[in-house]
Amino acid sequence: MRIRPTTAEDTAGLQRIVEGTNLFPASMVPEMLSGFLSEDQTDELWLTCEDTGEPIGFCYAVHEQLAEGTWNMLAIAVLPEKQGKGSGKALVGQLEAHLRSKRQRVLIVDTSSGDAFSDAREFYRKSGYTEEARIRDFWAPGDDKIVFWKAL
Repeated sequence: MRIRPTTAEDTAGLQRIVEGTNLFPASMVPEMLSGFLSEDQTDELWLTCEDTGEPIGFCYAVHEQLAEGTWNMLAIAVLPEKQGKGSGKALVGQLEAHLRSKRQRVLIVDTSSGDAFSDAREFYRKSGYTEEARIRDFWAPGDDKIVFWKAL
C-alpha cells in the first residue's frame, strides 16, 4: 500500500472507487480533479492510496475560505473489498501529517446521520474526531448533517 498525490492517470480508478462506494456520481470526478491537476495554485489536496499499482482509495480536502488554518475533508473512499484493512486510516493519517507540516490547525469532515453512514461515523470517532455539530434535516428530512472536528 502506498499513498501519494493524485495524478490524472488515477481518474478512472477513482471513478471505480466512487462507483463501488456510491459516494457521489462517478461522472463528477474529472471536474472535481481539474483544479488540483491544473498548473494553477490551488487550496485543494487529493491523495490516492494504491495497492499493486492500482488505486484502491482516495481522500479529498480543501482549505476553508475565510478561516485560518482550517481544512474540510470533503471525500474519503476505499473500494468495498479493501475496506477494514487500514487504507482509510492511512489516508487520513497522511492527510493530517501533510496539513500539520504546513502548520494548519483544524480538519473537519461532514457526514450524514443516516444508517448507511454509521460505519463512516464510527471510523471518524476511532480516528480521533469529535462530533462538533449537527444540523437537523440538512441532507433531507430526517437526515442530519454531522460535523466532526479534529485539532491538528
